[in-house]
Amino acid sequence: MRTDAAGQSALLMVDVAEVLAARGIPYAVIGAMAAAVHGVVRASLDADALLGTQVSVARELRQDFTAKGYTADLRIGDADDPIPALLEVTDPFGNRVDLLVSLRGLDAAAMDRASVVTLSGFPLRVIGREDFVAMKAHAGGPVDMDRARASATECVTMTPNFSIRYFMSKEPFKIAADAEHLAESLRMAGLPD
Repeated sequence: MRTDAAGQSALLMVDVAEVLAARGIPYAVIGAMAAAVHGVVRASLDADALLGTQVSVARELRQDFTAKGYTADLRIGDADDPIPALLEVTDPFGNRVDLLVSLRGLDAAAMDRASVVTLSGFPLRVIGREDFVAMKAHAGGPVDMDRARASATECVTMTPNFSIRYFMSKEPFKIAADAEHLAESLRMAGLPD
């Protein structure tokens, strides 16, 4: 356990990511940590990640985290919930990581497009900038749209020639509907066609 006090949810995220990697579970850090990696700094007391797995595996993960001394609470969403389940992992100091068990509508290849950053000697997978913007745009709330627009602005600032067409041409999509879904989310965030 890397944490030794409150306010260290990023370090808890590293511990959680080690467990996920050991089990071969695809994941990508999202939320404030991902925003910071992509140049939009915002404060948060917890860390968040998206898992590319099923609820049944999340049940097993809950047991793994509990055996390691963490509190792990699994909440199952309704049938129409875009997040099938959420696994909340908390350490003895109150640091927390929220693990979203999949996200309906997100292109499965988003996990493959994740960036890798090193934190505390461990390579963390962080959701790619375009997928981060699309996630925020599709979350739908006013705060999420503001964050999506801020991230889109940062994206264009960092890559002036960036366009949706450019991104879509370099990323292979197996399902045309997934490609259009992502493109529409990027448009909603204000990225140029």
